[in-house]
Amino acid sequence: MSDSPPNSGTQDHAAQATESLPKRLLRATEVDTRMLGLIGALVMIWVCFHFLSDGRFLTPRNLWNLSVQTSSVAVMATGMVLIIVTRHIDLSVGSLLGFVAMIMGVTQTAFLPDVMGVGSDWIWVVTLLVGICLGAFIGGVHGFIIAYAGVPAFIVTLGGLLVWRGLAWWVTTGQTVSPMDPTFRLIGGGPYGSIGAFWSWMVAIAACVGIVFSIAIGRINRKRFNFPLRPMWAELTMAAIGCASVLGAVATANSYPWPRGIVKRYAEQNSITVPEGGLFIAHGIAIPVLIAVGVGIVMTFIATRTRFGRYVFAMGGNPEAAELAGINTRWVTMKIFILMGVLCAIAGAISTARLNASTNAQGTLDELLVIAAAVIGGTSLSGGIGTIVGAIIGALVMQSLQSGMVLLGVDAPFQAVVVGVVLVLAVWLDGLYRSRSV
Repeated sequence: MSDSPPNSGTQDHAAQATESLPKRLLRATEVDTRMLGLIGALVMIWVCFHFLSDGRFLTPRNLWNLSVQTSSVAVMATGMVLIIVTRHIDLSVGSLLGFVAMIMGVTQTAFLPDVMGVGSDWIWVVTLLVGICLGAFIGGVHGFIIAYAGVPAFIVTLGGLLVWRGLAWWVTTGQTVSPMDPTFRLIGGGPYGSIGAFWSWMVAIAACVGIVFSIAIGRINRKRFNFPLRPMWAELTMAAIGCASVLGAVATANSYPWPRGIVKRYAEQNSITVPEGGLFIAHGIAIPVLIAVGVGIVMTFIATRTRFGRYVFAMGGNPEAAELAGINTRWVTMKIFILMGVLCAIAGAISTARLNASTNAQGTLDELLVIAAAVIGGTSLSGGIGTIVGAIIGALVMQSLQSGMVLLGVDAPFQAVVVGVVLVLAVWLDGLYRSRSV
């Protein structure tokens, strides 16, 4: 027998009818308000920097470079989400990136040419495998000490921050290693490290199809399990916004042309006649951006659609209950740090390819940017809450702040001040949000 009054349904309908349009839209689409606020903050940052920089921020060139610069931090931020969700922290990611990047640089410049021959097509493949395996091994060492030796993650990774930075210097006694393999350099972007206008539009079409398909599958699953359905107009609105965002991003990437000097050399090498008005060749989507998006999709699947992901969030929500439920919390913890090591290696490959060199400064203070990106993206330091998409947007927010300050000529020390203030503010807002939602 129901305890609700007979006219409760009528009252609910009356309350919904008096709601404002924004509230109705949010309720119908079930959009995360924190994510919406993060996107709104990003838009505000872009608009402010655009006006302060005399219209130089929201240009295809700057936005394209911004996307490339964000890629390595975004890749690592996806792994940091899982670490923070389980109430741990990893302070070593920047130093680990620098060490693995140095090993990959030495591998492809000093060792593989002698073994495989100069100009071998497999040098970049072996280099990536070496980097990923090394990153996984180091992450496994961190995870083993934390999970099985019982040393707090803060101490282990703080030690790693010092150890791997020192070993990166020791490998080459502080020397910069360059140049990288030509194929390996494509991972870092640039005119040749992009997929061009045609394939960018193909990726956009595929992404739009994927958005529509995922929304349709979600609706089918809701029907199958008798869950409440979102209004059809809300589903169509979400699909339209998603597709419009993808198409707009690709249009921006395709409106950024190759530099004239590179176009001229390309035309000469391929016997192309340059028209009087010049030859327009679009960059399109950069390869590191595709890598970051691909990592984001895979990590979202792992976090939301696998048993491992469910274990991670269960451990973060209540570690004692998770262990009593039969979850091997030590092994899960070790796997999280192994995964973090792999992501650091991928980020290191992107960074090295973009710089066309391995330097001892690579990854310096990246741990702060990665942690800030995850926290700004909604990952709670109390554990149990976090999203991969939020971390990627958080990485874009942090890189936007840095890029905007560079355009304005702000000194590097003050840029660090801004990053620190933003990180503290994000943690404060997280605590405020959690206290109000209880």
